[in-house]
Amino acid sequence: MIIKPTSSLRTELGKITKICKEKAEPVYLTKNGEGELVIMSIAAYEHREAMLDLRTKLLEAEKQRLNGAPSYTSDEVREYIRSLHNDQV
Repeated sequence: MIIKPTSSLRTELGKITKICKEKAEPVYLTKNGEGELVIMSIAAYEHREAMLDLRTKLLEAEKQRLNGAPSYTSDEVREYIRSLHNDQV
């Protein structure tokens, strides 16, 4: 975890930007010793958002499975996709 005072934004913005991009992790900024802001690269932010979106979808799928929704093995799905392809040919 990287922690910097908010005053470093004025004096070390380039350095903070480089840390965010190279380490692909957020930098925590403090003010008077208390957490104030979190800065991260756009790539790290987009990756985080994609992971949260995937997590949400997986939790919803698991909830549906637990509520009795039908489930399929990977072999069943593969065969279904092949049958769709064969129907189009």
